[in-house]
Amino acid sequence: MRLVILGGGESGVGTAILGKKKGYEVFVSDFGKIKANYKEVLIINGIAWEEEKHTENLILNADVVMKSPGIPDKSPIVKKLIENGIPVLSEIEFAAPFTDATIIGITGSNGKTTTTMLTYHLLKSAGLNVGLGGNIGKSFAWQIVDNKYDLYVLELSSFQLDGIKNFKPHIAIITNISPDHLDRYEYKYENYIDAKFRITMNQTEEDYLIYDADDEAIAGWFKTHTTKAKLIPFSLTKTFSEGAYIKNNKMEISINQEEFTMDTEHIALEGKHNMKNAMAATSVAKLMQIRKSTIRESLSNFQGVEHRLEKVLKIQNVQYINDSKATNVNATFFALDSMNTPTVWIVGGVDKGNDYNELMSLVREKVKAIICLGVDNKKIIDVFGNVVDMMIEVSNMNDAVKMAQRLSEKGDTVLLSPACASFDLFESYEDRGKQFKQAVKNL
Repeated sequence: MRLVILGGGESGVGTAILGKKKGYEVFVSDFGKIKANYKEVLIINGIAWEEEKHTENLILNADVVMKSPGIPDKSPIVKKLIENGIPVLSEIEFAAPFTDATIIGITGSNGKTTTTMLTYHLLKSAGLNVGLGGNIGKSFAWQIVDNKYDLYVLELSSFQLDGIKNFKPHIAIITNISPDHLDRYEYKYENYIDAKFRITMNQTEEDYLIYDADDEAIAGWFKTHTTKAKLIPFSLTKTFSEGAYIKNNKMEISINQEEFTMDTEHIALEGKHNMKNAMAATSVAKLMQIRKSTIRESLSNFQGVEHRLEKVLKIQNVQYINDSKATNVNATFFALDSMNTPTVWIVGGVDKGNDYNELMSLVREKVKAIICLGVDNKKIIDVFGNVVDMMIEVSNMNDAVKMAQRLSEKGDTVLLSPACASFDLFESYEDRGKQFKQAVKNL
């Protein structure tokens, strides 16, 4: 069997190693450059590869193709594969049959990384033999070769879910759905919503779907679709006999006739959206029958995720916060919503079809100045130009942070929450966040 892998990054190389181990003839093809450390791994494992091109006769003879999530379906080589009837899968779909581990799959437009890390933290603190993968950390396929975990917590993007056929997590979480990546879904929101719900399409009555019952897109999907999985909703406003909710500043969870309660003030994560992330992760912990004392301790000592509302430093009584991971409007909504002081907001980057009007009431209430950090800031300026007193355009992070320091006073917050992708000026949202933190430290 010939396995061809498009993309020589973490998921591609991980899949190559697993494929080789399982007796496939493996070939890796990357249209860009393959990083030196990955090349070395391919060479050591005797896996054939090419970079900066896709040689058709080496690809179209595949029995199966694993495509990295970053490659769109409309790229010419993928179109040709589909025309030729060659199955194109994601890493998750290819790798899952090679493990007997219980899989917890987490998707959503926002909150999925925090929920994934918190779920992993809860299970690991309880002494379970658990791996972390998918969209974060080490490749899932690679871990199946190197480790023997009983459980995996996988963060799954819509792109990874697009490439599944039989993949089935025992526990699935949909944290929320808001318009994102619409450029990959023919600018149709319903296509993106359907992609997220693929996480539950193969689930049976033995499985669970944990979801945000306050979310309009999720509620809309349930009006016209069903899943066989047992439903466990969570909400900030409703209460359930089976599910999770907040009442009188307590998180209350009831699953399989078992109750769990905890004062929200003891939960390390702050903000309403993080209460939802905590309810989702705790629901998993309850399903895995983790002791209440362990859950309470883990929720109170969780450190949070880098680049997600990360407090960097307080300088002259101004708090600097790195929320570089906010790559869409919905994520920035959560960030602005959790600000309690006058805010200097650094925003901008590659716009993915954003509607900034959703932020209008929060910007009027909380934002004193806007610093636009992007190649094209026209849309942001058009929407907020008349709303804030100060609006400034900059083209690098150092200028953004220096300007923010100038515009802020004692008791203010400087918030980097771009609401956009980072690729116009930075390598990634991580690079953007690191540059912000460095610039703040240099003040």
